[in-house]
Amino acid sequence: DVSSGINAEYGGNDAIAQAEAANKIKEKKPKKSKKIVRTAAGEVWEDNSLLEWDDNDFRIFVGDIGNECNDEMLYRAFSKYPSLVKVKVIRDKRSNKTKGYGFASFKDSGDYIKAMREVNGKYIGNRPCKLRKSTWKDRQLSVVKKKNNEKQKLGLKI
Repeated sequence: DVSSGINAEYGGNDAIAQAEAANKIKEKKPKKSKKIVRTAAGEVWEDNSLLEWDDNDFRIFVGDIGNECNDEMLYRAFSKYPSLVKVKVIRDKRSNKTKGYGFASFKDSGDYIKAMREVNGKYIGNRPCKLRKSTWKDRQLSVVKKKNNEKQKLGLKI
């Protein structure tokens, strides 16, 4: 009997045994971590901090913020917009002082545009902030290489 031969070969219930074996193989494979390689000023580095942010968000660069500003203050400045996802004040690793800027991320483009119009120039802490569209995508290595290739084709200096 063929079925008894298969059962003997796989130790009983062959479909269950095969599925369990396949699951064990899948569990052993390490998941590939996503890498974000960036470039600026002639340097190339891997930036894991971008993994905390959504890829398809609308991000605002919030400039000219004071040293007293923290994530909570930045969040309060943009909290009236329902699609606000995340805010972050960028700090120096050694001194923990702000670098004078931060970011606010939105899911909805309408909230992004309203925030750009309404919050620009408003005081966050003791300074009026300056808002700009974040250019974080422009520093990804793949984007930079693509732009350089286009410039080369046009005969421009890189």
